[in-house]
Amino acid sequence: MNLKARAQQGFTLIELMIVVAIIGILAAVAIPQYKDYTSKSKAASALTSLDSYKTGVALCAQEAGGVLTTCDLGANGVPPTMATALVSSVAVADGVITANVPASAMGNSSAGTIVLTPTVNEANISWAITSTNMPAAVTAALIKNNS
Repeated sequence: MNLKARAQQGFTLIELMIVVAIIGILAAVAIPQYKDYTSKSKAASALTSLDSYKTGVALCAQEAGGVLTTCDLGANGVPPTMATALVSSVAVADGVITANVPASAMGNSSAGTIVLTPTVNEANISWAITSTNMPAAVTAALIKNNS
């Protein structure tokens, strides 16, 4: 009878402490990875919202014979600025697209920028991307998603 009562007592304190420690370790690894993942997905969405500007600059460059000096915001096929949840404002001057990203969108303490600089080749336009005040993981995601 004594063995049956002992078997029904439940987990020992050390077993519970081990489970809590394992959960703590998993949480310590998972939370930063999740933050990086959400920041990267927001960066990809912000970059996607700039596709209409990239298309407008490409059309402008094609019509102007590869010259980008007339490819400005709201002119020659480049759309006017529009704000989204992830891009607060967009500027286009001589084909260079500059997007301001609010701090809340990327999890930063202050706002950042994404700059897309076109290079006109014989057959296409390639885009170089730079960013300021963005986490390294976000910048890497922007470069990866831009290619």
